[in-house]
Amino acid sequence: MTRLASPGRIGDRFNAVARRIPTWLVYILSLIPAPYYFYLAVTGGLGPDPVKPLEHAYGEIALQLLIIGLCITPLRQHVGLNLMKFRRTLGVLAFTYVSMHLLVWAILDVQSLDRVIADIIKRPYITIGMAGFLLLLPLALTSNNFSVRKLGPAWRKLHKLTYVAVVLGGVHYIWLVKGIQIEPLVYMAVILTLLGLRLRKRPRRSS
Repeated sequence: MTRLASPGRIGDRFNAVARRIPTWLVYILSLIPAPYYFYLAVTGGLGPDPVKPLEHAYGEIALQLLIIGLCITPLRQHVGLNLMKFRRTLGVLAFTYVSMHLLVWAILDVQSLDRVIADIIKRPYITIGMAGFLLLLPLALTSNNFSVRKLGPAWRKLHKLTYVAVVLGGVHYIWLVKGIQIEPLVYMAVILTLLGLRLRKRPRRSS
């Protein structure tokens, strides 16, 4: 009889494959949706009013990337899958999509600096979204090896702002949609679950 591979062996094989995947490939594959959705918007593939769907698509991808980034530590701690080399890559990609989401809103939707400022002040869901963007900004600027060496232990503390930013992103999504919709609530449930897994204390090894 053939023996089933143990979870440990499967994890080791997966980790060996992951180590061979270059981060630049993750950048390329993850950025493909950006021009694709823009092409759909220009050619009518997103409907007669493409700005809102384009804005939503970029924002949702950003939130998905942040959630995937949150998965990395629990996967390593509880499953043994080591994807730590991609964590900074995912963070930069998430910031890129958040920036595109913001630019589509500001330039194509609102189309006025005065109105942008007014909306940030008057509309709470936009205030929350902007706060999340501002929290991600220093993280994106320090997502490089030089900053890791320069900041030392403070780098990890700074990048814990990701947890606050992703929660703000979830709240922004829930508040953005009209009425109670399942999708944004599912996103928030996943976010809170992943943060809860991070807070759980790892069992002590018996001596």
